[in-house]
Amino acid sequence: MPKKRSGGGLSPTQQAAKFLGVSVLAGAVMAGIAVPAFGALGLAAKGSVEGFDEIPANLKRPPLSQRTTILDNQGGQIATVYSRDRTVVDLKDISPYIQKAIVAIEDARFYEHGAVDLKGVLRALNKNAQSGGVSEGASTLTQQYVKNVFVEEAGNDQTKVAQATQQTLGRKIRELKFAIQVEEELGKKKILENYLNITFFGQQAYGVEAASQRYFSKPAKDLELQEAALLAGIVQSPSRYDPVNDEAEATKRRNTVLQRMAEVHDISRAEATAAKKKPLGLKVSKPNNGCITAVKDASFFCDYVREEFLTNPVFGKTQKARAKVWDQGGLTIRTTLDPQAQKSVQTSLKDHVNQSDKVAAASTLVEPGSGKILAMGQSKPYGYGKNETEINYSVESKMGGSNFGFPTGSTFKPFLAAAALEQGKPPTQVYPAPYEMPYPDSVQACNGKTWRNSENATVENEDESESGPYPLKKAMELSVNTYFVQMLQDTGMCPVVEMTNKLGVVQGNGTKLPQVPSTLTLGSTGIAPLTMASAYAAFANRGTYCTPVAISSISQQLGGEKKSLRVPKSECSQAMSEKTADTINTLLSGVVDSGTGQEAGLTDRANAGKTGTTDFRKNAWFVGYTPNLSGAVWVGSATQKVKMVNITIGGTWHEKVFGGAVPGPIWKDAMTGALSGKESPSFNLVNIPNGDKDKNKDRDKDRDDDGDNGDNNDGNGNNGGLIGGNGNNDGGNGQPDSPNPTFSIPDDWTIGGNGNSSGNNNGGGDGGTFP
Repeated sequence: MPKKRSGGGLSPTQQAAKFLGVSVLAGAVMAGIAVPAFGALGLAAKGSVEGFDEIPANLKRPPLSQRTTILDNQGGQIATVYSRDRTVVDLKDISPYIQKAIVAIEDARFYEHGAVDLKGVLRALNKNAQSGGVSEGASTLTQQYVKNVFVEEAGNDQTKVAQATQQTLGRKIRELKFAIQVEEELGKKKILENYLNITFFGQQAYGVEAASQRYFSKPAKDLELQEAALLAGIVQSPSRYDPVNDEAEATKRRNTVLQRMAEVHDISRAEATAAKKKPLGLKVSKPNNGCITAVKDASFFCDYVREEFLTNPVFGKTQKARAKVWDQGGLTIRTTLDPQAQKSVQTSLKDHVNQSDKVAAASTLVEPGSGKILAMGQSKPYGYGKNETEINYSVESKMGGSNFGFPTGSTFKPFLAAAALEQGKPPTQVYPAPYEMPYPDSVQACNGKTWRNSENATVENEDESESGPYPLKKAMELSVNTYFVQMLQDTGMCPVVEMTNKLGVVQGNGTKLPQVPSTLTLGSTGIAPLTMASAYAAFANRGTYCTPVAISSISQQLGGEKKSLRVPKSECSQAMSEKTADTINTLLSGVVDSGTGQEAGLTDRANAGKTGTTDFRKNAWFVGYTPNLSGAVWVGSATQKVKMVNITIGGTWHEKVFGGAVPGPIWKDAMTGALSGKESPSFNLVNIPNGDKDKNKDRDKDRDDDGDNGDNNDGNGNNGGLIGGNGNNDGGNGQPDSPNPTFSIPDDWTIGGNGNSSGNNNGGGDGGTFP
């Protein structure tokens, strides 16, 4: 820092700086043009390499970032999200009191000077030169507006924000040149309007409209004198003069503004005195930002919409480009969420599963033929407290879901059956299906490979009364494990993989399903509920699969212009023949009519579905549909450490949990409410003769004793929690602890480990080998 000479006064360096600064500023203001030689020298001396001449002539004014509104399919508001809470309004919609107050306290001569107040500059330079630093500013309202434009352009980049606000003469000169341009282009009223819309008022409020709503819960056009003075006073230091946290300091500052308004004759002294006596009159509205504030219990769906925007290339080629558009906001996003369906899902979940239960439940409803997601909910609400979670159990990990999804159990069997039917297997196909049997010696896989049962692994049914032979219809109704293992041997794994690929079925981490028998028969691999609901919707849609979509339309209003944005469209394709789909619909109608899903069956309309329960009852599912709505329900522990035996769920004691008993009724109630008042179309059913053997229709025949302990694996043989990382499961290294599995598991069989199979098997290795 330059030093003063002994005895006071300015040092030669200070005098030169003062003279140079005044010359540069005064010359620029007077002429409105460049100042050659002095510019480069003066700015370089203060940390800038640009000369005044070299500063770009045009100030780029980015559209102001605003809040984004997310709507349901009826136009009802779900939530508002924003990088900066701001609502841009015209000057006519801003109280004259706040217009006068902000001018009085920030730039009383605003209407008298040009881009720069020369008197103010000289006064500030003189004081700063004497202090040897920057102790007083001389920015006009126009210059402050320009600085705010720089800050707005910097966005959330803190380095750029610091550069836009650094206290250097170089920055002041840049502001000066752009201020000259702004004054010429916009005029005083527009500058004031822009300033009031861009500036920060504290408490996450940007612009006077958001500030008025935040502090007084009213629009800016209705601000009274004392309220306007309070807001105008905040601008200089939003933290210091925050009326929410320091009422005394804010009151003192408000009264200073009122006094200044009287001094410049905007109000009378009597009006100022009267206003000073009034209380602050705060009526604070808390910031209402983000999906956590969503109504209709739609926080997880809201979050899914946000993830869709940030990950889908339709909204920008790069993640950075998409994030920029999202942060700019000003979006009105019309979604596919149906308020009736959403309410029904959440009501059903709350009726059957308590927030404090050891397990959670998630449910998603999808419209066949369009892919529209109509509802998405879960029993543990969105949040960060006890019995809350930010993990969306309904979706893949890349969309905010669990790391691997959840093992689906017997709900996978219809995919195998569809693949077999497509290969020419008759719907009357009969297999011996004994109570217990070894896995086949070999099963054909894709790319000419063969899986071999090198460890002599076995599979068995739920109880000894289940022994064949069985036809397909009865095997599906009773969920006979050994039947479908034989079907896989006959069909081969590749047709099943091709079918699931067409149905969009992938693991919860987004990777393809592993080619191992337990995955492709008994659902040992983790899959997300939305994926299952969308895949089953293809059965309802007579074989045509449509990718799920959550966004119907988006409009964006920025800088006074409104435009429509392109949105992702559902892509529909024929995954199987109509005959195959009709046959599956017939088979699964039997499940809810006389099989394991009787407790889930709807009584007023055509419906079909499948139950699923994984080993040790760590996951229970019901996935079902009508011709016009498909839904999946999962119940279990996100960490996969809770065995649902002798357990209370939703206040009801269960000795054993299975797909038909807990997820089934959730599905039934959710679908009933969602479809209330809606049309009731029929399936195109086919005639499938019943088999001669009528087995006990025990509702608990959906359990899949495939050796999978229901846990997902981290790929290294260690069972990591679905939302936690790579912690070891209570069974240790992918092996069950107790009770003992119902069939033997080879020593090198890991649930999701590398095993001896090709590639990583996240969620269900069979211990076999590929030669």
